[in-house]
Amino acid sequence: MVTTPVLPLEAASPAHICPFDQACSYLEAAGKELKLDQGSLEILSHPRKVVTVSIPVKLDNGEVRVLAGHRVQHSDILGPYKGGIRYHPAVTLREVSALAMLMTWKCALLGIPYGGAKGGIAIDPQLYSVGELERITRRYTSELIKDIGPSVDIPAPDMGTSAREMAWMMDTYSVNVGHAVPGVVTGKPLSVGGSLGREMATGRGVMIIVREALADQGKSLAGMRIVIQGFGNVGGAAAELLYKAGAKIIAVSTATGGVYYPTGLDIPALKTYAAVNRKSVVGFPQAAPISNADLLTLPCDVLIPAALENQITEENVNQVQAQMIAEAANGPITLEANQILEARGVTVLPDILANAGGVVVSYLEWVQGLSYLFWNEQRVNHEMEQLMVQAYHQVIQQSKLRQVNLRLAAYTLGVGRVAQALSDRGLYP
Repeated sequence: MVTTPVLPLEAASPAHICPFDQACSYLEAAGKELKLDQGSLEILSHPRKVVTVSIPVKLDNGEVRVLAGHRVQHSDILGPYKGGIRYHPAVTLREVSALAMLMTWKCALLGIPYGGAKGGIAIDPQLYSVGELERITRRYTSELIKDIGPSVDIPAPDMGTSAREMAWMMDTYSVNVGHAVPGVVTGKPLSVGGSLGREMATGRGVMIIVREALADQGKSLAGMRIVIQGFGNVGGAAAELLYKAGAKIIAVSTATGGVYYPTGLDIPALKTYAAVNRKSVVGFPQAAPISNADLLTLPCDVLIPAALENQITEENVNQVQAQMIAEAANGPITLEANQILEARGVTVLPDILANAGGVVVSYLEWVQGLSYLFWNEQRVNHEMEQLMVQAYHQVIQQSKLRQVNLRLAAYTLGVGRVAQALSDRGLYP
């Protein structure tokens, strides 16, 4: 049995919704299937390093506020730590720790030479000015100077952050070490070493995995009724690409609510509407309003949760009518709900596979930056698609070989590769 580490500074969430406990449950299931020894499971269940820093910031009105920033480095067995920086009010140390562990398995599953990490600050970025966000980001980066670097830990954008914050992080790090270090972060603007294709990468990866899964069922994207919870960088990109492929996006939502049109939304028009309405789709004139809760229960062919974790739970899983669910968000389905869906025969495409497009292109950006040779967007998308398709078929093969569901198949591949590397490297006394 995996011993769940006790993380400092905050109480654990209730067991049935705690992301870190859930991540450990998936690790334990994979370990049992792989017949891993208890010592290996103990090592893999504990983050190697947990960093919490104070971030004093002077607001525009002169008030000084002290924020808490986290960076959890789960594993560097396969290579440097890799993972996003999240700015969201719901950020907690346990959530960040769970996401760091998921990044470890995700990178291993995709065959990328990275370990897992995640960072975050519990703020709503919409409540801060651009100047305040820059000061917060730069101070957070300066506090992490000894813990990040192109061969140590490479942050990237996540919920609430973007290429802008990555540029601030790169500049702060570079100024402190005395020379430009574009490889310290990925997801940067093109002007400072970013990669073409990065903005759409996670959504493109979701589209690819859904396309491959439908093809295995003898179907195509054309005409598929798709519901997407979340219309940001991931959900918006997925919606755009699926729409272009001929799918009918019948409902989408943001944090403030959603819209529904049974014969398919005009996604280009909706993106234009959201761009001038503070990223909200509420009030879009060509559709009916719908709540986030009701959106999850619409009859559809594919449901794509692309927002926060724990959206499909024991309380609402029996109302979910989708035949396929692609986890564009991290951990949107609880352990109990996942078991119910699997028993009903719903195809669940797990997060460590479905949303891996972002980290794949981050890796490709890192490779380009280290070599100072930059590719066109067509090559980036081609390289990413090859890795995503390869991982998908490996998961399908593993699922058939072991007679397990897709989630456990993905975890046995990811966890197994890290465990093998741990065994080969040995334990430093």
